[in-house]
Amino acid sequence: MKKFDPGIPYEKTLQVAPDNVAPRFVPGTPEAFATPALVALIELTAADLVADYLEAGETTVGTSLRLKHTAPTPIGMTVRCQATLVEVDRRRLRFNVAAWDQEEKICEGQHERFVVNSSSFMAILSEKASKL
Repeated sequence: MKKFDPGIPYEKTLQVAPDNVAPRFVPGTPEAFATPALVALIELTAADLVADYLEAGETTVGTSLRLKHTAPTPIGMTVRCQATLVEVDRRRLRFNVAAWDQEEKICEGQHERFVVNSSSFMAILSEKASKL
């Protein structure tokens, strides 16, 4: 991992569509932007933020997420997610995250990712999969 300092912000946007609303994940719930889709957007935003700082053979994996999803967003509205790197502790990366739709802030929280060696991680995964 190349050296980088906290304070780096990064944003991604996503338009809410039928494939990322709550009933896709929990039948019978309202057709609003789903928390699992929001989590995926947060993870992608944080991973993209640090991607250019990784060495060949490294990737990041999400290890922790604390999130308050406080407002609904309808199909068709755009969600803007921001991740800000706030701490680098060896291979542990901590981010503050937030998201807004076109009307208001819809979430805030913290996310952690770890920098891992891709081939070592895949070896662990393959070993577990071989036990199925």
